[in-house]
Amino acid sequence: MAEWSKRRFWSHAGISRRNGRYIISLDAENLKTPAQSVVALPTRASAALVAREWDELDGVIRLEEMPNTRLAFTAIDKVAPSRKHVAAEVAEYGETDLICYRSESPPELAERQEAAWNPLLAWCDNEFGAKLRKTRGVYFLEQPASGLARLRRAVAEFGEFELAAFSELVTLTGSLVLGLAAERGFISPDEAWRASRIDEDWQFERWGDDAEALEVAESRRRSLVAAHEFLEAIRSGD
Repeated sequence: MAEWSKRRFWSHAGISRRNGRYIISLDAENLKTPAQSVVALPTRASAALVAREWDELDGVIRLEEMPNTRLAFTAIDKVAPSRKHVAAEVAEYGETDLICYRSESPPELAERQEAAWNPLLAWCDNEFGAKLRKTRGVYFLEQPASGLARLRRAVAEFGEFELAAFSELVTLTGSLVLGLAAERGFISPDEAWRASRIDEDWQFERWGDDAEALEVAESRRRSLVAAHEFLEAIRSGD
């Protein structure tokens, strides 16, 4: 399907297995990415997530409202051809990780950050042998090269579908550590989201909610949860 403004033309989204992969079909037509590659997923669970979005679609196709389909397309069209490059870009978040930069004031905000983020840095050290440094303020803090190398190796192990989903965990939180902690089950996706929003939530408490900002934040939270669900489906057995 080259035209993404089409309305629904199929009656059923099906799943078939071929050469160890799961193919999505819209009636008799194979679902294809924008680059015209057949959508072939590694597990039935991940294929079911994608097929469900096409079965439930009503009206115009909007990929921004189909997170599993979008992740599958990203994995096939963008990540697979340059997986090492994408992995390196995602791992770079560790060099300026959100949870390493703490507020200088007010003290109450700094205390919230310490309480939420210190256990995550300790976990990162225990899990990967990566002891990241923390600082107050926004000035660049150079992190130990050995720790960053260990984190890069962890990200480099992901396949293209895992990496597409994991990239969302990192970019939506602004933190490689939060992404890894959610990916490995140390925290839930919602806990990762809340940990990434400490500064924003503090501002809302002080100055009141902004309806538009809250709507954008909720959309991003849903995307984070969806990415984690897709990652788990990719790792599930057939």
